[in-house]
Amino acid sequence: MLSSIIRRMNSFSSLEIRERRLNGRSLVTGTEVQEPSTSGASCVITTDSEASRLVRQNSHVQQIELRTYVFLDSLQPQLAAYMGTVSQGFLPIPGDACLWMEVSPGMAVHRVTDIALKASNVRLGQMVVERAFGSLALYHRDQSTVLHSGDVVLDAIGSRVDRRSSCEVSWTEVIRAITPDHAVLINRQNRRGSMIEAGMSMFILETEPAGYVLIAANEAEKASNITVVDVKGVGAFGRLTLAGREGDVEEAAAAAMRAIDQINR
Repeated sequence: MLSSIIRRMNSFSSLEIRERRLNGRSLVTGTEVQEPSTSGASCVITTDSEASRLVRQNSHVQQIELRTYVFLDSLQPQLAAYMGTVSQGFLPIPGDACLWMEVSPGMAVHRVTDIALKASNVRLGQMVVERAFGSLALYHRDQSTVLHSGDVVLDAIGSRVDRRSSCEVSWTEVIRAITPDHAVLINRQNRRGSMIEAGMSMFILETEPAGYVLIAANEAEKASNITVVDVKGVGAFGRLTLAGREGDVEEAAAAAMRAIDQINR
């Protein structure tokens, strides 16, 4: 009887050893240990819980949707000043390169921000976490530095610039010779740009996704002598309001729409 019990215990022990050996690796209480190679490299230990966490993390990153990817080669003075009024991070300087990204879901912007900041020495100027979308603005004097962080983010989330959401223009219009009452109400709204004066013409633009109004504003300011009244690049829709003399506003409007067309190409 005793010899039978001993033989059974030995068979269980050998079975357990065989089960803990797989492809030259040892399984030790839920931990996979890779045996040292002939080169003398030390073994690598990865716990089951850590491996599954990394798999889940990579899966989540790959599920991030790129809604907006806008590169501004040189921030114009008025737009840089306006973005500084809403920035909670480092303030932009005219002439800085800027990368604006919007992703979905909103909380994913934290992962994207972490990847971008660790890829280069860009500065974080703004990060907005909304219910559905998350946006961030990166600045640096060197364009290649900003573009490098953008490339690293795109690679990490498995996306490309041409996979970003196209720009839908919800509304665009030029209103000429604005009335005093209209001008006063615009100036009393939540506006962080310059004021519009009675008699000026006004260009308004609404886009979806919101971030595309930034490149429209920047290119409009490059092209013409206009006044930046309002630029809202977050939310469900982006809104841009520019003012100036009629000819200047028309020229700025044409430059803004060319920038939007370029995005959709």
